[in-house]
Amino acid sequence: MSKPSQTESQATPANGAAGTVKRKRTFAIGELAEMFEVTPRTIRFYEQEGLLSPERQGQRRIYHDKDRVRLKLTLRGKRLGFTLAEIREVVELYDAMPGGNTRQLHRMLEILAEKRADMEQRLEDIRLMQHELDDVETRCRAVLERLEP
Repeated sequence: MSKPSQTESQATPANGAAGTVKRKRTFAIGELAEMFEVTPRTIRFYEQEGLLSPERQGQRRIYHDKDRVRLKLTLRGKRLGFTLAEIREVVELYDAMPGGNTRQLHRMLEILAEKRADMEQRLEDIRLMQHELDDVETRCRAVLERLEP
């Protein structure tokens, strides 16, 4: 017996033939959690934040391929340092309209440029801190050489 969350085929008696109709793949929360190596709590959090919108059957959440893709994009965005608001904005641009893909890509490039500039500033700050540490260390060693016999 197959799980309801797996892709299924079904006979179509209406036309009298033994044709099949493909149902789109759905996922239970545990399947998505395992697939992306996150906890169900993480998935529920992203749902609460409006990034995922599963179908409900009573207490059971049923995630569709669109939710799987959105979760994948959300996790990738988090790895790149995007805020949830930035992730939501990019995903909603794509969902909002035909041609959303172009607007989404332009916005994604803007956000990536902002992230890159921020990262470069942080790297420069780290380099400056390293030079300051080197300077303090050099002074400490010089004082120690004078103090120690």
